[in-house]
Amino acid sequence: MEIPMIDFSKLEGEERSETMALLHHACEKWGFFQIENHGVDKQLMEKVKKLVNQHYEEKMEKSFYNSEIVKSVEDKNKTTDIDWESTFFLWHRPNNKINEYTNLSEELRKTIDEYIDQLIKVAEKLSELMCENLGLEKDHMKMAFSGTKGPSVGTKVAKYPKCPHPELVRGLREHTDAGGIILLLQDDQVPGLEFLKEGKWVNIPPSKNNTIFVNTGDQVEVLSNGYYKSTVHRVMTDKDGSRLSIATFYNPNGESVISPAPKLLYPNRYTFQDYLKLYSSTKFEEKGPRFESMKKMVNGQ
Repeated sequence: MEIPMIDFSKLEGEERSETMALLHHACEKWGFFQIENHGVDKQLMEKVKKLVNQHYEEKMEKSFYNSEIVKSVEDKNKTTDIDWESTFFLWHRPNNKINEYTNLSEELRKTIDEYIDQLIKVAEKLSELMCENLGLEKDHMKMAFSGTKGPSVGTKVAKYPKCPHPELVRGLREHTDAGGIILLLQDDQVPGLEFLKEGKWVNIPPSKNNTIFVNTGDQVEVLSNGYYKSTVHRVMTDKDGSRLSIATFYNPNGESVISPAPKLLYPNRYTFQDYLKLYSSTKFEEKGPRFESMKKMVNGQ
């Protein structure tokens, strides 16, 4: 099963219509795809990965292997409510907080800042293309996400370390993403990411040549009235490899009011902040009941 690849360089030429059709198919039938020739500097992407790996090895690896989850797995206890991952989260927009993370080196902070500036342009371009395919004004999604402060952009940096008993624990349990457009810079050697398609798990291969892996979150599903689905995914552990994941979330601002664009089929007129409160306790459950709960909440039930 070959994952759709969207070539941004074809959006300006004779193959634009075919490329737009492929993007629509990927959003509608898959909920995830890859993009190439995206305009983000590939040397910069390599530098981000190198510096993040270095930071993990110097500042995070030792504490992870001394953690309770490691002790539990080493004792061969199956864990179903915790993830085998070592992470930190960075906020970029609407307020850039990169320099508040003083445990990161100045070089890493500066490099990530440069990378995010370029990546946001890719996210905005994708939002415009999706809106065009849906027959909406090109800035519809961006405006819906903006509230009064602009879209919310943050990055989850994760390492999924070598695991002695991968059969006992997930790197990250099954879930859909709460927000909008997720752009993933991932490992080019170690696999582990899997998406559910038509009842079967699809292995996402490591990203070669710094392609960016993209998936859509719950808010894109709602805004598109269900044309574009958020997709369940997970991360499997690996006995031999330590996987890198740098996932940037182009999300609604917390105060953004979300409604389906053409007609009201999904829950509507709720704030993303309220959705996140519900999501925090139901992340690893099916999204359908979550949407129904939001409907009842906004209807005062």
